[in-house]
Amino acid sequence: MAHPKNVLREAKLSGNIVVGEILRNMEVGRFEMTYTVLFPCIFTVYLNPADYGVLSGVFPFIVEDARRALRARVTELNSVPSVFGVARRAKSAKEHKIACRDWEIEFLPDSEVPPGDVEIHSELNEVAQPGYRGTKTTLMGREPSVTAQRTTSERFAARASDQVYAEIRYQDDSGPQVYLVTQNRVRVGRGGDDQPMDLALYTTDEVSREHLVIRREPGTGAFFIVDSSTNGTWVNGKRLRKGTEDVLPSSAQIGVGEVLTLSFEARK
Repeated sequence: MAHPKNVLREAKLSGNIVVGEILRNMEVGRFEMTYTVLFPCIFTVYLNPADYGVLSGVFPFIVEDARRALRARVTELNSVPSVFGVARRAKSAKEHKIACRDWEIEFLPDSEVPPGDVEIHSELNEVAQPGYRGTKTTLMGREPSVTAQRTTSERFAARASDQVYAEIRYQDDSGPQVYLVTQNRVRVGRGGDDQPMDLALYTTDEVSREHLVIRREPGTGAFFIVDSSTNGTWVNGKRLRKGTEDVLPSSAQIGVGEVLTLSFEARK
């Protein structure tokens, strides 16, 4: 049996990276209410089979470390600031917590995840929450996006059957991302608690909550785009007329409010 140090030296992913991505997913998947903020407590971590094989022997230690990091983050968010040594809580402060007794973290191999990458699906609880849809984040690939509420086994089975019609590459405040288009309608924007986006952009408020919509015609496979923003949308340098559907070329640069660019590429 290889010495643990040798095993970890061969790993394409470090424990710090995996734990850091679980923390990021928890932040992205927050569910805001009037007095409470709920965080996801069920995490399914997908790794490339090669990375999964190398790290499989230390999964219990990664889970233990991740739970400690998650608890510390929630404690930090709930900490009461003090002024001159006197604790004072802002009137608008909310309690941050999870709906489970503790965090559940599961690792699964997935050949679609590139080596060195990690994809995480999370849920608030085993029971679907009203108005909440599960969160998916990736380290270097697909952007945190809103996905249908599914159990772990259903998500894993559905991933293999999803057909990818196009991909959208971009970089926002969360880093370089790739969003895979597997549906015929994609809502793009900053979104909000009451306005979830299919492709949620983490950027300034110059990007509208719903900035644009990309539509695919199932019969022909052609794509169309509609600007629904305040600050405008451009396709290959040409500004779109708000509310008017235009043809989206199979390869296009989509300017979003002069803040960021989406590189759109249809797949044949």
